[in-house]
Amino acid sequence: MKASILDLRRRMQDVLKALERNEKVTLTHRGVARGVIYPSGSRSAKPVSDHAAFGMWKDRDDMKSVDRAVDNLRKGRTHAL
Repeated sequence: MKASILDLRRRMQDVLKALERNEKVTLTHRGVARGVIYPSGSRSAKPVSDHAAFGMWKDRDDMKSVDRAVDNLRKGRTHAL
């Protein structure tokens, strides 16, 4: 099924029914395809762990502690003075 952004606002029930029928919904904006909504449990949708960015900082020592990394980001420019 193809649905425009306006269809999402005005005909959301039709979009949801298409997803219940295990159809993928292609979102369009001004006639150009912008994205795809897959039904939950669909084999076409990839798990997050397959994404290239997943785990890209796992080997960085400065990111081992989340609290320390956030404190490092928030300390500001004058902290080292």
